[in-house]
Amino acid sequence: MNEAIHRVGVVGAGAWGTALATVSARAGRETLLWAREPEVVEAVNGSHENTVFLPGQALDSAIRATGELADLSDCDALLLVVPAQHLRDALPAFASHVKEGTPAVICSKGIEMKTLTLMSDVLAAGLPQAVPAVLSGPSFAADVAKGLPTAVTLACADKGLGMALVDALGLPSFRPYYSPDIVGAQIGGAVKNVMAIACGIVDGKALGDSARAALIARGFAEVIRLGTSWGAELETLAGLSGLGDLILTCTSHQSRNFSLGHALGTGKTMEEALEGKKSVAEGVATSWAVERLAGDRGIDMPISIAVAKIVSGRSDVKTAIAELLARPFTAE
Repeated sequence: MNEAIHRVGVVGAGAWGTALATVSARAGRETLLWAREPEVVEAVNGSHENTVFLPGQALDSAIRATGELADLSDCDALLLVVPAQHLRDALPAFASHVKEGTPAVICSKGIEMKTLTLMSDVLAAGLPQAVPAVLSGPSFAADVAKGLPTAVTLACADKGLGMALVDALGLPSFRPYYSPDIVGAQIGGAVKNVMAIACGIVDGKALGDSARAALIARGFAEVIRLGTSWGAELETLAGLSGLGDLILTCTSHQSRNFSLGHALGTGKTMEEALEGKKSVAEGVATSWAVERLAGDRGIDMPISIAVAKIVSGRSDVKTAIAELLARPFTAE
């Protein structure tokens, strides 16, 4: 099957996009990495390193970087690694360079704040000729780039195409598991970022491992409530792209969202916590979207709502924690 996908285009050369480009190259695909920043293109092609977003990691010399969107026109598959809140604005620029039926794999995690829609809906509106797929799961860019063992979900409604993508990207150290549940793969990856901010706050406030474990469990309940309201399968939410990703990002400072929460927990302001950051903490915007969705759908999501209030400045950490601990006792 992998002969059908020879050339892979990675759209977005941040840390995660660069790591996925290394996966594609190691799997034997001809790999094109599109970057918005000329200095990234120059560094990848010249010194085989993304000195801006993934410094210190040697890249396969077969990876070619470009700043020209037209170069994507010959790709058999695209990996879209544009930050979730910017995907809609990015799509029109390269829509004319994407052939009918090209698989477009969504690799960013989030719910669009303005429209409360999933990235697959954004893709359908901006790139209707593409076939949507989703790659999500517990995976830090640095681990993947180093070739450390990683397993992810690759979701696609078309099983044949989904398995072709699995074959094209799969490695002993990078194991995609096929799922037909595009919605579930996206819900888990989006909401876990919100929970990671919450767990970072718990860590920053030194509330203990027991509190963090309880928060992960109750946070997973919120993932399930929102996911099932959207038609997601429980099996997907309990899998790599849901529970697996939740565990990873809620327990490690490598997570941008956890680190942001930790900074807030230690008393820093949002401005101080975000100062000097090149990468995006997707959980901030997603928390606002989830808060609105919970209200619209009548879903009980107290942890997500508390995070939204904190990052928007409508509540402080101390007050939000006190309100969560004062909630009435209920059945699990």
